[in-house]
Amino acid sequence: MVSVSLCMIVKNEEDVLERCLESAVDLVDEIIVVDTGSTDRTKEIAGRFTDQIYDFPWCDDFAAARNKSFSHASMDYCMWLDADDVLLEEDQTSFLALKERLDPAVSVVMAPYHTGFDENGRVTFSYYRERLIKNRTGMSWVGAVHEVVTPVGTVLYGDFAVTHHKTRPSDPDRNLRIYQAQLDAGKELEPRQQFYYGRELYYHRRWEDALAVFRSFLADGRGWVENNIDACCHCAYCLYELGQADEALAALVMLGFARAAADKAVTAVLKEEPALSVEETVRRALKRL
Repeated sequence: MVSVSLCMIVKNEEDVLERCLESAVDLVDEIIVVDTGSTDRTKEIAGRFTDQIYDFPWCDDFAAARNKSFSHASMDYCMWLDADDVLLEEDQTSFLALKERLDPAVSVVMAPYHTGFDENGRVTFSYYRERLIKNRTGMSWVGAVHEVVTPVGTVLYGDFAVTHHKTRPSDPDRNLRIYQAQLDAGKELEPRQQFYYGRELYYHRRWEDALAVFRSFLADGRGWVENNIDACCHCAYCLYELGQADEALAALVMLGFARAAADKAVTAVLKEEPALSVEETVRRALKRL
């Protein structure tokens, strides 16, 4: 059986940390907690589960904090969780089964991350994240915001899920503030970070700024396929908000790999109501993407 280090970064998580650690304590072989400046009972709660608690001054860089937590790990694999994550009972069972049979040649285990739920608690949005990363193989976190580990070597898709249950809203301006500080300091954003910077601008209703960033991101041609598709959609969203419906329609089909989804949405709308205006067609097609 392989061994696993749970590596976490936390700050003022007294309301959720115990729930998270209770769900994971019997699954892992050590727990690493890196605290980035808590002023509540977070470190006290963490101390009930581990004596490996380390301070790391917050520097507006999530990747740096996560890499610090991984640097203290001594087991075969590192697993990350946010404080408001939890492994449900059935996922704990699946995790232990995978841990028992996992081939040490596997470099990364991807696992479902449940982040959206309806009013009855049913999962409405889930995607795969790198959840177990083999220790001491040179892989590291990158990205001050929306940090990621790019998998190398053998990748396995696991069947245990991590469930993300927030109990309070996060700072809506934090990510944009971090990106803006990086740009003000002369840092050039790599493609994935540029994509998320565009999304933050969009969320803040800065349509023209977001459109410029998404267009630059697409023109660069180095983005992940799924991000390119999303950027096409967000170009259309921004153009629509700017009152440019014709341009928004063109944006929906400006890339080959986005064309199928966009054409399907537009075709479905026009099939239902062929006489719609361009503006209304765009509005309804965007809702289907």
